[in-house]
This record gives sequence, structure tokens and C-alpha cells, in this order.
Amino acid sequence: MSRLWQQCCAFGVSLMLLLADGSAAAAAEMVVIVSARSSVVALTSEQVADIFLARTARLPGGEEVQALDLPLGHALRDEFYNRVAGKSPALMKAYWTRMVFTGRGQPPRELSSMPAIRKLVADNPAMIAYLERSALDASVKAVLVLR
Repeated sequence: MSRLWQQCCAFGVSLMLLLADGSAAAAAEMVVIVSARSSVVALTSEQVADIFLARTARLPGGEEVQALDLPLGHALRDEFYNRVAGKSPALMKAYWTRMVFTGRGQPPRELSSMPAIRKLVADNPAMIAYLERSALDASVKAVLVLR
């Protein structure tokens, strides 16, 4: 019995370490980006939430802006909305269902990948998106770092 207990404990510790390592990967540092040509220098979490939740379609300077999203189910998308809006995927689905039904807003345009998003944002100063910090390049600039 003692040997079985030791094996169970060892398995439990291994499982906890594996899960902890996976959650660290899920908590990757991400950034909110705009085109390198944009006049925007920095945004607050509240300003970003307002843009991504369709509460506003303008940047603080008055320029129009369009938010871009990763596909539904993407881990970075889920983490972004959790950090910026404090909403789980289920709450985000309910939010957009209500917004669309009442005619008060449409969800951000979805693109299939971080490179596709980065390219579209780089080419258009009226776009805003989020990426893993490691996906940054000189064509875009970070206006908010989410840790």
C-alpha cells in the first residue's frame, strides 16, 4: 500500500507541474497594436475595452478605428477578453448576442492568424488588434502591454 501511495503522490506532483507549465504558456504577455504609421502612442485598458466591445469606434484623437479579432476558441482571444473586459468566452458570446440583437453593435472582424492580423494592421492605421508580444515587428507598435 505504501508503494502505491508513493506512486500516486509522484503522479499528482507531476500533473501539477505539467498544469502549472501549461498555464504559464497560456498567460503569455500580449500587446494591443496599431500601425507604426498611426499617431496613437498609448491607450488604457478601458479605452481598448471600449473599442473591442463596440462602445466606441473612435480613438482618443477622434480618428475612426476598427478592431480585429482572432477566431473564436483561440486561447489568446479568450485571454485577451478576460484581461481587458473581465469576460469569459461564454460571457463574450452572450454580450455579442445581445449587442447584435438590439442593433447596438457588431463584433470585431475575425482573421485567421496573428501574421494576417499584423499585416492588416500594419497596412491600415485605422485598425487595432492584439498579438503575443513575440509577434511584434517594426510594421506595428504596441500601445498597451497586457501582463
